[in-house]
Amino acid sequence: AAVVTFAGKANCPYYAKAELLADYLQTNLPNFRVHKIIQHPDKWEQWLHDICETNGWEHRQCPIIWRELLDRGGKGQLLGGLNDFLEYAQQYYGITSMMLSEEMLDIAEENLQAHLEIVKEDEEIKSLIKPMQIWITSASVPICYHLIPLLANGEVFGMTTEISIHLLDTVQFKEILRSIVMEAEDMAFPLLRSISEHTGLDQAFIDADVVIVLDDVLLNLEVQSLENYIREVSEICQLYAPLIEKNAKSEVKVISSGKTFANLKATMLRIYGPSIRPENIIAIATSWESAAKAMLARKLNMNTAGVKDVIVWGNITGSNYIDLSHAKLYGYDCAIWGPPNFQRPLLNMIYDSEWIHSEFLSAQSTLSSRVSRCAAMLPAHAVATVLRFWYHGSPEEIISVGILSEGQFCIPEGITCSMPVRFQNGNWEVMTELEIDETTQKVLRRLSHELVQEKLVALKEINEMHPYEAE
Repeated sequence: AAVVTFAGKANCPYYAKAELLADYLQTNLPNFRVHKIIQHPDKWEQWLHDICETNGWEHRQCPIIWRELLDRGGKGQLLGGLNDFLEYAQQYYGITSMMLSEEMLDIAEENLQAHLEIVKEDEEIKSLIKPMQIWITSASVPICYHLIPLLANGEVFGMTTEISIHLLDTVQFKEILRSIVMEAEDMAFPLLRSISEHTGLDQAFIDADVVIVLDDVLLNLEVQSLENYIREVSEICQLYAPLIEKNAKSEVKVISSGKTFANLKATMLRIYGPSIRPENIIAIATSWESAAKAMLARKLNMNTAGVKDVIVWGNITGSNYIDLSHAKLYGYDCAIWGPPNFQRPLLNMIYDSEWIHSEFLSAQSTLSSRVSRCAAMLPAHAVATVLRFWYHGSPEEIISVGILSEGQFCIPEGITCSMPVRFQNGNWEVMTELEIDETTQKVLRRLSHELVQEKLVALKEINEMHPYEAE
């Protein structure tokens, strides 16, 4: 059995003649199958060039016809143009076409009109499906490169939700953005309606449903002071926040990620963008959660996916605290077994308390080193995971997120602090029902003080740069 592919311009009379003969052969021969590819006349030359270059063919006419064997792989066998196909049909099947030139022209005109109607119908259908608009800032960084496939494969927003991705960065990274766009297009994700690069702020965040802020400052306190770095963060947020207010959708979700000042960026975006819903600006702590779970799973010789409810408190990219008091194990190989939802308290299963305090919790030295070395895959996965929970929920699972404090757990109001939440129905709620011990309370007081001081420094910088705005 074979499939013969016919490709040509919609208004080509020679394609019309070949097509009519092919239809006759398919109707009368049990093993003859036809596949048709019709191109708009304006797109034909480029399409022909690309298909020939891909297959190593030499062909410059319309139509182009090739044969594909169903029981083999590899490229097809080029038959040629109309005359080659007529000769092929005569030689193998003893059939030829007697179509007159006038008939060819009439069918070619019908083909063109039918093609234009199909294109118009497709465009109308697409216009009814509004893709979700995703904007990513500082999009030349490696995190973005790994994040795009996670967003486009359908697992984050749903298998029926199309998305458009907009990559925003400065002019000096234009070529990197262009390369990312081309590679993403080559991957042909069914749900990726479009992907584009932007190097100007004039159209930034137009109709944005989600904004992912990946901007970082490279900390080197030997070069300049912490206050100067905080000023840089403030300036970045001062650029973005008013544009998000002006151009994005009213329910836009804003995610702050990166290796530095994740909490502060979320705070400053709220200050500079007061009309953005405060609960829709969050900072990502999932990288710490994931790395901690992996470290614990290795210690327990179990699957990382079975470790749940590890909590990250405080300053995500500064001083934070990994709280294991609520952590649970699922599917742990021990003397007591139960159904899939059977759980064990993690601290009851780790008998080596010295390891917890010396290697795991001691300034999170080993853990901190692991997270800081994760340049792309882990933080990209963290962003995608939180977005998936935000849109589809995280039932019965604690997720740590940097959110605006309203006094929960005695954390001062008005700072962005990582704390435990649960996502459901497109929103999140702080799990205030969790009990925290004296050790955690003491640590939270210290971490909160650091966040308050960081915010005060930022506000001081704002006051110095824009005294009237700060008031």
